[in-house]
Amino acid sequence: MTKSVQYQNVLIEQLPIPIKLLTTYKSLGLNEMETMLIIQLHRFLYEKNEFPTPYELAATLTLTEQDCAKTLRKLIQKNYLSIQQKQNDEDRVSEVYSLDPLWNLIFSETKPKPESDLEDGTLFILFEQEFGRPISPFEIETINVWLDEDKLEPSLIKAALRESVLMGKLNFKYIDRILREWKKKGILTVEQARESSKKFHKKQTTPSQNTEKRDTSFYYNWLEGED
Repeated sequence: MTKSVQYQNVLIEQLPIPIKLLTTYKSLGLNEMETMLIIQLHRFLYEKNEFPTPYELAATLTLTEQDCAKTLRKLIQKNYLSIQQKQNDEDRVSEVYSLDPLWNLIFSETKPKPESDLEDGTLFILFEQEFGRPISPFEIETINVWLDEDKLEPSLIKAALRESVLMGKLNFKYIDRILREWKKKGILTVEQARESSKKFHKKQTTPSQNTEKRDTSFYYNWLEGED
């Protein structure tokens, strides 16, 4: 076998990586660790493994499995990666990763928001603090839907989170119900949400309710106009 034939065989197995990813990742706010994980994820997708685990990714990187999981969450938070649902021929639904948000950003003229302007970032941190755990990729996607599809202000989502804590019902379904109820009522600002919540709590007649004690002063403060 000649060298030219050997080289051709090698080239057949090459992975196409957009040059623009390598030349713009810094301006997009990505670091080398995140970019390398993106390239490995791109490889898995190219090889038809559409939902590689953090363990599988860590096996190809110098990152730990935990670091891979954290980086995946961060990429989803930054809106560079999404999780989509895919239905196969047998009508089974599975989750798949998609890098389309990143490719759309790279190959469009739209500039990404500077991280300093992203109130969204503190939103994810606040959710993780209140839930006492890292939020899952699917939960991150839920928050991104509120931000990107429902066009809700981060401050209003924070208000719904605070309301769910105040009511002792800390879960995403309840927060989603609050946001949809506010939308039905035309509530679009934190001030309107405060007024609605004050009226709701005035109707409650459970002053001696036996619930587990928790410092809710922060959440009552938000009702009084203190963020």
